[in-house]
Amino acid sequence: MLVVGAAEREIHSWLHAEGCTTRAVRDAKAARAALGEAPADLILVDREPGGGLDVAAVCRALHDDAQLGEAWMLAITSKGRMADAALAAGADDYLHRPFTRGELLARSRAGLRAVRQRSDDRLMRTLMVNVPGAIYRSAWHAGHRLELISDEIERISGYPPANFVASARRTLMSIIHPDDRGRVKQAVAEATDHDEPFVLEYRIVRADGEVRWVLDRGQMIPGPGGRRWMDGAIFDITERRAAEEALRHQEIERARTDELRASRVRIVQAGDAARKKIERDLHDGAQQRLVLVSLTLKRAQAVARGTPAEELVAEAHEQLQEGLAELRELAHGIHPAVLSERGLAAALGGLVARSPVPVELKASPERAAPAVEAAIYFTVAEALTNVAKYAQATSARVEVAIEDGAVVAEVADDGVGGADTDAGSGLRGLADRLDAIGGTLSVESPPGAGTTIRARAPVAPEL
Repeated sequence: MLVVGAAEREIHSWLHAEGCTTRAVRDAKAARAALGEAPADLILVDREPGGGLDVAAVCRALHDDAQLGEAWMLAITSKGRMADAALAAGADDYLHRPFTRGELLARSRAGLRAVRQRSDDRLMRTLMVNVPGAIYRSAWHAGHRLELISDEIERISGYPPANFVASARRTLMSIIHPDDRGRVKQAVAEATDHDEPFVLEYRIVRADGEVRWVLDRGQMIPGPGGRRWMDGAIFDITERRAAEEALRHQEIERARTDELRASRVRIVQAGDAARKKIERDLHDGAQQRLVLVSLTLKRAQAVARGTPAEELVAEAHEQLQEGLAELRELAHGIHPAVLSERGLAAALGGLVARSPVPVELKASPERAAPAVEAAIYFTVAEALTNVAKYAQATSARVEVAIEDGAVVAEVADDGVGGADTDAGSGLRGLADRLDAIGGTLSVESPPGAGTTIRARAPVAPEL
């Protein structure tokens, strides 16, 4: 507290006994200097001693100083018009002389309460201006009429604050989307029954008809006589909800993509399993039977030697050998057994050996997942088939290596180039096969400069 002017000395002891800290200055000039050094919550203002300024002039001098802030000025005056003059000059209250200790303390306590209220009011005004939401007080005992709402409500709802305050028609409940009102009332009622705050998200209908999402945080405050107020704040969360909805759609699409990839992987795996079964059936069934037939014809040829049937049996044996060769080639093309038994490098060795175009092979002996080895094998096989059929190449090169956890295969030739990956289904199908296991396929084929096909797939894909 700051005591200004010719106030009674006992004032300090009375206030000290109440736990108050006081400072004393003689005049308005010294009071302004003291406020510059440290603020005061309560200022007791008296006339300046020695014929200086009267109490009204001191009040005026302090009231015009910005350093006064929210301090409460209690003027000490004589009875008469001086009290009115002090109030007109900016004093908040006055105390007639002579006064008792109880009167001084009562007025001082009232002043301090008023200072706290001023501070709270200023805080509320600051919040209402700066909080990015509409702060409100709604009288639920009076049909949800709004007693207070900040200007932010106009940005959120399209209605100015004046449309809401003390209006029986325009309330917060009136702008809630009709489909959400019942849910909001029920949630608020449950929170009130348990004396708890509520946090709700619901839709409102703006003045222009647009539907927006808001977040409402509040609590029911009971008052005397059964009155109830709802205090809270409303925030526009439409953009946040839209972002969350977009994220949900992305997650759904990602799940669909993952499921599609998984289904394609299952198809590839089922196809590889079917290929292996067909290859085993041909090898263990038809091929073995034909080998036995070949041996039988060999014995028949020996028996028929020197007879008219010798030439016919020899011709049949030769045709059977050609059929067996074609059958082995067919089985190898379906799924070479060596790929499963000895790996990609060995299978590619056999593939290169059968190529009509000279091929240089460099292949890492490291193993990869079966689906990966099969995909790389058939990619190289298709590429070499295209080299033999279309490239008019004199040589080709096949390189397979393990790099950064991936199998990388490259097939290059010195042919005429100009390959069109969209012209046939072979490479497109291989690209889909590689994509199903997380791999990629690229083709470079400038006219006159040969063709290079690159395939890349993880060594151990997540299948």
